[in-house]
Amino acid sequence: MDYLEYYGLREHPFSNVVDNRFYYNSAQHSEALIKLKYAIDTKKGLAVVIGDIGTGKTTLARRLLEELDEDMYEAALLVVIHSSVSSEWLLRKLAIQLGVTDVKEDKVDLLGQIYRRLFEINDHGKTAVILIDEMQMLRSREIMEEFRGLLNMELPDGKMVNFIFIGLPGLESVLSLDEPLKQRVAVKLKLKAFSEENTRDYINHRLSVAGCSRAIFTDGAVSSLYQHSNGIPRLINTICDNALLDGYLFKAETIDESIIKAVAIDLGLNGA
Repeated sequence: MDYLEYYGLREHPFSNVVDNRFYYNSAQHSEALIKLKYAIDTKKGLAVVIGDIGTGKTTLARRLLEELDEDMYEAALLVVIHSSVSSEWLLRKLAIQLGVTDVKEDKVDLLGQIYRRLFEINDHGKTAVILIDEMQMLRSREIMEEFRGLLNMELPDGKMVNFIFIGLPGLESVLSLDEPLKQRVAVKLKLKAFSEENTRDYINHRLSVAGCSRAIFTDGAVSSLYQHSNGIPRLINTICDNALLDGYLFKAETIDESIIKAVAIDLGLNGA
């Protein structure tokens, strides 16, 4: 037996792996999706999502991507995994994401391929969307200038390609590398940590999706959990997962404040 069987759960409710089935549509996430879709549908060109570590930026990006109908949008998500990226590499990657075949090495030829592909996408009545996660890692003025050049590609109804930049607060300084690009930001969103009420709803939502049929976390446990996590979803998941494991090991029917405090000490959170 493990804690799933002990607490009557079908699956682990607090994994930090992005799974849209567990998506929690908080008020700020709902508003963010509406604003991002507005920016895309009106072909504004550039929208930005900024948030601290663990606030759900990637989760939001995956949800947005899932909600973009393939019949209406040519959409892709690019995750930046290192900072040593050249403008040529980026353009080739963007070309591949857009569906360009036989990608050229020469930058002029490559830009021509991208333009023709974007024109083709728009000619078929679809909207081109590229989401770029961990955008703060692209600390290059040259790369920012390339994005500005791509956003100069327009049709009468708006931009030929729409970018959604997603990243940590350092993204602000990256945008400042090219002031004309920064001025092209049509929508900017900042994700914040959850309130205590959001934290409670978030926990209950994930438990429900995992098949929970009863209250497992006491009110005191939630309050303590909120204090130790500061309302950051990633930390909430980590604490809850560990708390359920400890609860199972101690054969506790519910997770109370004492278990949360013990887990917080083990994890070294908030100086506990």
